[in-house]
Amino acid sequence: MAKKYVYLFSEGNASMRNLLGGKGANLAEMTNLGLPVPQGFTVTTEACTKYYEDGKKISDDIVEEIYKNMAILEQINNKKFGDKKNPLLVSVRSGARVSMPGMMDTILNLGLNDDTVVGLAEATNNERFAYDSYRRFIQMFSDVVMGIDKNKFEAILDAVKEENGAKYDTDLTAENLKEVVKRYKELYKQEMGVEFPQDPKVQLLEAVKAVFRSWDNPRAIVYRRLNDIPSDWGTAVNVQTMVFGNMGNDSGTGVAFTRNPATGEKALFGEFLMNAQGEDVVAGIRTPQPISTLKDIMPEVYNQFTEIANKLENHYRDMQDIEFTIERSKLYMLQTRNGKRTAQAALKVAIDLVNEGLIDEKEAVLRVDPKQLDQLLHPMFDAEALKAAKPIAKGLPASPGAAAGKVYFTADDAVEAAKGRGEKVVLVRMETSPEDIEGMVVAQGILTGRGGMTSHAAVVARGMGTCCVAGCSAALIDENEKVMKIGDVIVKEGDYISIDGSTGNVYLGEIKTVPPSLTGNFATLMGWADRYRKLKVKANADIPRDAKVAVNFGAEGIGLCRTEHMFFAEDRIPAMREMIVSKTEEQRRNALNKLLPMQRSDFEGLFEAMGEHPVTIRLLDPPLHEFLPHEDEDIKALANEMGMAFEDLKATVESLKEFNPMLGFRGCRLAVKYPEIAEMQTRAIIEAAINVSNKLGINIEPQIMIPLIGDIKEMKYVKEIIVKAADEVLKEKNANLKYQVGTMIEVPRAALTADEIAKEAEFFSFGTNDLTQLTFAFSRDDAGKFLESYYDKKIYDFDPFAKLDQNGVGKLVEMGTKLGRQTRPDLSVGICGEHGGDPSSIEFCHKAGLDYVSCSPYRVPIARLAAAQAAIKDEK
Repeated sequence: MAKKYVYLFSEGNASMRNLLGGKGANLAEMTNLGLPVPQGFTVTTEACTKYYEDGKKISDDIVEEIYKNMAILEQINNKKFGDKKNPLLVSVRSGARVSMPGMMDTILNLGLNDDTVVGLAEATNNERFAYDSYRRFIQMFSDVVMGIDKNKFEAILDAVKEENGAKYDTDLTAENLKEVVKRYKELYKQEMGVEFPQDPKVQLLEAVKAVFRSWDNPRAIVYRRLNDIPSDWGTAVNVQTMVFGNMGNDSGTGVAFTRNPATGEKALFGEFLMNAQGEDVVAGIRTPQPISTLKDIMPEVYNQFTEIANKLENHYRDMQDIEFTIERSKLYMLQTRNGKRTAQAALKVAIDLVNEGLIDEKEAVLRVDPKQLDQLLHPMFDAEALKAAKPIAKGLPASPGAAAGKVYFTADDAVEAAKGRGEKVVLVRMETSPEDIEGMVVAQGILTGRGGMTSHAAVVARGMGTCCVAGCSAALIDENEKVMKIGDVIVKEGDYISIDGSTGNVYLGEIKTVPPSLTGNFATLMGWADRYRKLKVKANADIPRDAKVAVNFGAEGIGLCRTEHMFFAEDRIPAMREMIVSKTEEQRRNALNKLLPMQRSDFEGLFEAMGEHPVTIRLLDPPLHEFLPHEDEDIKALANEMGMAFEDLKATVESLKEFNPMLGFRGCRLAVKYPEIAEMQTRAIIEAAINVSNKLGINIEPQIMIPLIGDIKEMKYVKEIIVKAADEVLKEKNANLKYQVGTMIEVPRAALTADEIAKEAEFFSFGTNDLTQLTFAFSRDDAGKFLESYYDKKIYDFDPFAKLDQNGVGKLVEMGTKLGRQTRPDLSVGICGEHGGDPSSIEFCHKAGLDYVSCSPYRVPIARLAAAQAAIKDEK
């Protein structure tokens, strides 16, 4: 039997979502419920996939099915497609499996031409309506299907309105609209070189192709990437009999939610326009009326609508977003779907639905998108203040939240302004590097001209919960002149800007921010999530402030403390640099002795903040050259400061330069060459743990993590240094304290030989950032230069640094876990890369049998919710 590619609404149901798309499945379901749905059919998502497989052509068998179903629509409506006397008109709309707002605009009134418009006017006895519908169709078809700029049509419409003294579109007469149609067709011919298509069958096939093409437009590609939607899903096309809201004052159109999408309040929320078609409501040309006023205009229609809205909400057990049209006082339902909502509304609706007995706690946990929680965890702009603001540029929304402050172009200037003068600061850089860390810590927000969602600035900012807009290419940043140009706008050092890390918008001047409020609904839902999740959630935190934030957000430990961030502080970097330039072990040990008390006090702060929760501390990881200046001027200044000859320091800097630092002298290799570094860090960790255990009367069991292991012998060598140093401290202090030594699995060879490494390692933590870089053989910082081309050409659907590559990197994680536990059955395994806060990656970690995920403090609630969802889905 031949494959079926087209289904009438009466042949489908809600369970066929993957085939019919969300819109088609819901239209079918509403038809089954006996609601007043204008009938139509859906061309399936499989037809879209086939269109691409066949080289962007609609195959003859699909064309035949479309025409066959059009014939059935003709029978249902007792009208004929293309008929001069009684024409059937349809709308054409996209509908993917999941809602993708703005992917593809609707085409209304398809089937109109110079003949059928006359038939429509006669059949309805309303010439004005017929030509109003025709001008709308020409504009939509030209814009959506042919890509002609709709503003050119708007200019014609405005000109005709002005010529005839009409304020609104509705003030135009039939004769005025005929003139609009004439000029529209002239514009089409001018743009396309051919007449506007008069054959309705040609119009229909071109519209179907346009919907298929829209699956791959730039907006859709970006939306898919942000929302984990695979490129091979395709979109369905819905062809539906037209009903007309523009037939006069007894007709209209509107959109309504069964609850308030901003607050979650249980009350109809929406708006409508009389004598209008769908796009008028969203276009903002005329001001719509609130849905409640329909009660006064058409009480019967309003009562019918509220009844249907309640029926749909109870049927779908979720808040619905409904589109409707009223044609000559008769109500028609055009769409229903689960309504998009703010994070606050999502929490309230989920909890209210449980209280109303429509869903249970597990279903409520599944209803809230973990990524949405980000909106609740950071400062936001005051809604009223934002209304008056206009963005001057847009970058990538790299770390959520809102920030306003004075612009500074170097980390030193930012620190001086913030600490010295108490100013609120926005750090603006072309791109950030590890030595900017102090400036990043004091900044309210960070703006970079280059870099992507996984650049240094983005990753560090997310870790600190600091708002960040990255890769703002419109900003020309001159760090030497201390000025930023955006178009005609010039922003100098000390000028105020405001940035929104949730949208990527950049504003001139200061916009007021409001702190996050974690309401009762948030606590309730997180309580339910914790009841059902299996994975533990820890945080990546390097300083006590971050550790406290993590605990407040429900973290169950620190899965990664990066000790190198501590060395960049102003009072520490001199000793660190002294250690690096030392010529002998004795000199190195002298410098390390200066760092020891600083490290010890850092770790004490972390242990105090975390109490008895486990803390995993990674030994020094980055290449040493990152701690030294690279410009001659800076090297000279440092040489004077350190009492060294410029030539000597310059020689040291040159000797530490590497062709590929990521694959160079870093990680465990530092401890192999300079064991005294690992000794000092171990001593600091154990002494801090003993001090805090005694002070608070609790048991602290620190976990010491060796980075970048690739071989069992490396692991054994560095572990022996750690154990020797730790045992020395325990003997000196006469203390009885347990500690663990484990490793970060970030080199593919470590995953492949995990059974051997587990003989020495007491825990594994997968560092998926580096594991991804080394598995793909590209650098996170440079991948932005070519990844866009990979997305465009569908080689990759997602950024592998934002969403774990389950087929490649994921297999190494699964293999490493399985092999490690063969040797050591009680081996604790987690991940601590950026992926630890990504919901789809967390679901993978649950399935792979990991014990925990570790993420930035501000992503802890997201990870808790995602872990609960993974466990509930697994049960089902």
